[in-house]
Amino acid sequence: MAGLDSAQTNAYIRVMAKTNDDPNYKVIADNRRARYDYAIEEDIECGIILMGSEVKSLRQGGANIAESYAEVDDGELFLTNGYIAPYKQAITWGHQERRRRKLLASKREIAKMWNATQRKGMTLVPLVMYFNHKGLVKLKIGIAKGKKAHDKRATEAKRDWGRQKQRLLRHGD
Repeated sequence: MAGLDSAQTNAYIRVMAKTNDDPNYKVIADNRRARYDYAIEEDIECGIILMGSEVKSLRQGGANIAESYAEVDDGELFLTNGYIAPYKQAITWGHQERRRRKLLASKREIAKMWNATQRKGMTLVPLVMYFNHKGLVKLKIGIAKGKKAHDKRATEAKRDWGRQKQRLLRHGD
């Protein structure tokens, strides 16, 4: 590995040797628009309380968190307007598709989120819902501040320049 010192070489080997053969890890729903509309200051991983039919539906991949948001209410954290498709085999005792779901986080994290939303005017945005390596459903929530139109244009220009730079480096033009 010419041009790399030993620390960089070790980091490179660790990345290349890492196997992604974990059968349980799977992204269920991704809120790609959140990073465009909001400046994410910090993200926090939370558990979520679900019914059995909801988990089975998530295993089939039927979820959407693009229009949802999180809120702190009376010292508890909730996901509002998150969509989980109905599970066809559980029609009789199924679940409501857009019900308010309780999120699990420590009291310190909930207090930090409440502080950010009430005092600093920030928003709690769901970023990604996934099954972790243990097979449990987790939700990553971002503490975010809304972007103005000029901020969005600057982000898009920066992203375009990064793509163009990679293209130039790849082709050597």
